Amino acid sequence: MSDTPVDSSKRTWIITSACAGAVGGAAVAVPFVSTFQPSEKAKAAGAAVEVDISALAPGEKLTVEWRGKPVWILKRTPEQLAELPELDSQLADPESLRNQDQLTPPYARNTWRSIKPEVFVAVGICTHLGCSPVDKFATGAQPSLPADWKGGFLCPCHGSTFDMAGRVFKNKPAPDNLEVPPYKFLSENTLLIGDDKA
Repeated sequence: MSDTPVDSSKRTWIITSACAGAVGGAAVAVPFVSTFQPSEKAKAAGAAVEVDISALAPGEKLTVEWRGKPVWILKRTPEQLAELPELDSQLADPESLRNQDQLTPPYARNTWRSIKPEVFVAVGICTHLGCSPVDKFATGAQPSLPADWKGGFLCPCHGSTFDMAGRVFKNKPAPDNLEVPPYKFLSENTLLIGDDKA
């Protein structure tokens, strides 16, 4: 080893350079590592959505977004509920047996396709090609609908029709009923869309 003394100014310069390099390396590493974490937007896209339905009157529908999809919350009238069982013979899958694991949670495998009969929750996307059906709650003859129409939804793209429980009518392009997302009631008037765990 050499016994040559190191110039103090050179030593200071080396220490300063090493510290600056360490800080620079950390400055580059932190953003790089953080790219492996999901963004706030990504977290929100998959997060459950809490919805207050206290202002929703019978016969009205509210639309919220969950995972980039429109989710409908409809408060059905007693008349709309009474007509649901009468439509079974006209429906392609009245008991929601097709693709039930993907489209209908166990608590919605009933005539109303819901936890509470009056509150219907569904993903507002047609099961044919992904269009969004429109509300056709008025009863009776209307363009593109039968004369004995009881109210429901019409997909304007290819004419699929769904009843007030999102069940598709026979001989329509849509192969399945509308999807019921996972959901639960947090209180009498508060829903959590996207989470149905107890």
